[in-house]
Amino acid sequence: MEAMQETQDLFPTRLERKLGMFERIDPVVHSQGAQRSDGPLSEAQVDEFEAKGFLSFESFFDKEEMDAFIQELRDYEEDDDLKSSEGTVLEPGKQEIRSIFGIHEVSERFRRLTRDPRLLEMVRQLLGSDVYMHQSRINYKPGFKGKGFDWHSDFETWHSEDGMPRMRSLSCSIILTENGEFNGPLMLIPGSHNVFIPCVGRTPENNYKESLKSQEIGVPDVRSLTELMTEYGIEAPKGPSGSLIMFECNTLHGSNTNMSCWPRSNLFFVYNSVENTLHNPYCGNRPRPEFLANRKDWSPLKPIE
Repeated sequence: MEAMQETQDLFPTRLERKLGMFERIDPVVHSQGAQRSDGPLSEAQVDEFEAKGFLSFESFFDKEEMDAFIQELRDYEEDDDLKSSEGTVLEPGKQEIRSIFGIHEVSERFRRLTRDPRLLEMVRQLLGSDVYMHQSRINYKPGFKGKGFDWHSDFETWHSEDGMPRMRSLSCSIILTENGEFNGPLMLIPGSHNVFIPCVGRTPENNYKESLKSQEIGVPDVRSLTELMTEYGIEAPKGPSGSLIMFECNTLHGSNTNMSCWPRSNLFFVYNSVENTLHNPYCGNRPRPEFLANRKDWSPLKPIE
């Protein structure tokens, strides 16, 4: 599909000088009126997502459902061809896998999971429209070796480097191997989705080649993070295999290094509204590769039972 050429930038970022954070201008829950309750999420759950910027569900999927996915993960760890593909990111200076992008195109099993009606119905309820797959990935954290992910807003990157115009997307993080206190669980700042933090520094061409290993551009400043953490705190939802975290695209999140012997692998599906398709990157660079930002197929996802 053709990207739109001209559009107003409502979220300036990657500038030479620091701008202060400002309140979001988009709704958090995009369905209105009766549509707001037209879905599997209760009114209380919708209100919680709106207030905190995320929801967590322990054991959303049965562990038995996840066993086949976990076996695929083990197979990928031994697949040298996959390790050398462009969509696979290795830990800095190591041969361990850090992330595999475009996993729904690598695996039919994962592709079907993106269309699971239990996920799609909740996503459409919150985003108020049909959706398509913007990005999918698996983030690995092998025991003792898995590095962390710096604090960031996904939307800041997707807006700047991919041309996502508005805050109308969300991520579903499915826990494949148990997330506990010591193996680097996902951490989120509740309420942080209500502000946008412009980041300092021009975006180099092909920045993704470095940022996917260690992000330096697009990281919020310490003063803004301190203000938000002081006001809202930090939460780290944990749970066994099959647990689910849904978080809004602008919710600040990150994770620590895995210092335990227990690996941590999480699957991420990024759903974007079909009414929020990509423009040209606002940073002025060339678009990132398709495995990071889908520009080929924006047709609505249909449920697969």
